[in-house]
Amino acid sequence: MAGVGLVAMTLIVAWQVFCRYVLNDSPSWTEPGAVMLMSWFIFLGAAVGVRENYHLGFDVLLYVVPKGGKIWLRMISDIVALAFGIGMIWYGGQLVALTWNTILPSLQISGGWSYVPLVAGGVLICLFALERIVLRLAGEPIDDLLDEMPPAEVAAELETAEIRA
Repeated sequence: MAGVGLVAMTLIVAWQVFCRYVLNDSPSWTEPGAVMLMSWFIFLGAAVGVRENYHLGFDVLLYVVPKGGKIWLRMISDIVALAFGIGMIWYGGQLVALTWNTILPSLQISGGWSYVPLVAGGVLICLFALERIVLRLAGEPIDDLLDEMPPAEVAAELETAEIRA
């Protein structure tokens, strides 16, 4: 869905440029529409980052601590992501409530829709972080693949060496 939003935003911006420079008549809805789509794909993409374990974490420490310590560092990282998602829901919900009775003149929709992506992304981040926490507590080997992977800088060097060979 985030990829579709990115493509749609690109098409809207291209339409705006075409209308402005070729037709000399730029539609008023294109810029706020593109910004709203961008909000959606940014927050959906952030949730996917949590789901796929691409969010910020304690990567430097993960290379020097034993396996038992890695589990705790990853758990702390997921708890922080969960807390961040809760904050997104709470404060995003307040923004939606504060702006719901306003109207975006160019789109003719409630101003609250500008902040709904923040809440939706927060909900997904919470769900995905909770999923990782519960699976880890249940003893599922969700971190085994991560432990087998080389650090990013080593992986980049290995990939470069394979290209040269």
